[in-house]
Amino acid sequence: MPSDCISFKDTGYFSKLICDYLAEAETLKPFYNRFPKLENFKAQIEEKSASFKQETRNTLVEVLKKQYQKNETSSATLSNIEALKDSKTFTVTTGHQLNLFTGPLYFLHKIVSTINLAKQLKDEYPDNNIVPIYWMASEDHDFDEINYFNFKGKKIQWNRESSGAVGELNTEGLQDVFNIFSQELGLGKNAEALRELFTNGYLKHDNLADATKYIANALFGEYGLVIVEANNTELKRLFVPHIERELLEQISEQKVLETNAEIEALDFGLQVNPRAINLFYITKDIRERIVLENDVYKVLNTNISWSKSEILKEVYDFPERFSPNVILRPLYQEVILPNLCYIGGGGELAYWFQLKSNFKVHNVVFPMLLLRNSVLIKTKQQADKLVNLNISNKDIFLKRESFINKKVRAISNIDIDFSEQIKHLKNQFKELYTLAEQTDESFVGAVSAQEKKQVNGLQNLEKRLLTAQKRKLKDQVERMTDLQNQLFPNNSLQERNTNFSELYLEFGNQLVPNLIENLEPLKGEFTVLTF
Repeated sequence: MPSDCISFKDTGYFSKLICDYLAEAETLKPFYNRFPKLENFKAQIEEKSASFKQETRNTLVEVLKKQYQKNETSSATLSNIEALKDSKTFTVTTGHQLNLFTGPLYFLHKIVSTINLAKQLKDEYPDNNIVPIYWMASEDHDFDEINYFNFKGKKIQWNRESSGAVGELNTEGLQDVFNIFSQELGLGKNAEALRELFTNGYLKHDNLADATKYIANALFGEYGLVIVEANNTELKRLFVPHIERELLEQISEQKVLETNAEIEALDFGLQVNPRAINLFYITKDIRERIVLENDVYKVLNTNISWSKSEILKEVYDFPERFSPNVILRPLYQEVILPNLCYIGGGGELAYWFQLKSNFKVHNVVFPMLLLRNSVLIKTKQQADKLVNLNISNKDIFLKRESFINKKVRAISNIDIDFSEQIKHLKNQFKELYTLAEQTDESFVGAVSAQEKKQVNGLQNLEKRLLTAQKRKLKDQVERMTDLQNQLFPNNSLQERNTNFSELYLEFGNQLVPNLIENLEPLKGEFTVLTF
């Protein structure tokens, strides 16, 4: 299977923050623990091993066994769950929202990165077992972010009212979504497999968390993936000391604000901002912020309130009702998992960088942070067209206007690049500046204005000629832009837009194995694959 790699920086789709991190810039080192290199995991294993309690392992395994009782589970996954009892077993973790039918394609890339890293670490450190974890974001409440997926340029959407944590949402209305999706799928073995997956996932489960777990398990269970549903009483009980500290001291806000100031001083933007209390209160139909006003703890938009002693009793009696927000969720994850590394996208890593000092004050080991694999998948037909049109993998990542301009210049039989003429013109004006300064300095401004006018004239002429040449080469331009549209729908990365089902129609049950075979999580480059 042909593959190629491009640096994340050269794609033009990744922030300076992420590119600097991949380059191991000195300025970012205070915001993470260890850079994700194979040799650095030895120290991470030792640090996590020294702090992670056996009682936590036992609770985690008991909860996972109960959660998997209603799932058809592979022997690899069952073995990995059992292995978590062992003090020499650790995890690598990725997390994702409960997007309808997995949402964008990078859902697959995240989990494949996690599976492959676990295998690579196990090979490198044979005395340890490494388990890949998918953390379901079942406590999120932003339904509008997850209620659709894109399929062949169409938005397949689940329309309904929602409240509370999305994992608890019942699957009412998904029969209508299935009917629309089924019509779009067409005929064939792969289309039938997708219909069966959607039906078994959403039409045979009562809530969104169970449905998502079924689908992820169906796609990745054979590779030993363990799926954690952390909205659980016993797991939350392990987090109680940190919940109490958040309520009583509000230390997270202070620590994250200090880090935010340091990040802003480096001219990087912020992904998240802390609150005084970074917890929600959740019941079946409620997920609202907890606030402290005049020594009274309140749940916004409700009549629920407590004194200090009352809320501490509530935490002890019903820990499952306290839900960490984006500031505390990573801390919760690292408290209940023997985790070495978190694998996420650029935006996720950016907010993890804001959290290290908060981990330190809570005395929890900060995990290594790895940018997930990013992938562009081409069919052989698309790859052949790119070759025939003399379009390189690097060319195809250019933004639309730059891409068209570059290719028109390349295939044109006339030279539409006036950079040399402009350079020559500017050299001539240097002499005029010297002459003006020697005769009458008041003319320097006039020379400058004339230079700007003539340079603008050449640039405008270049644009007009380029536009005329585009019209002349209209057929070739349309073929090139159509191909780029296929690979970069809506002028965005394929993985951020396209749903896996579109590629499954083409490649069937070889899609995931091909990704498993080709993605190298520690390589640190954007992968281009031809299936």
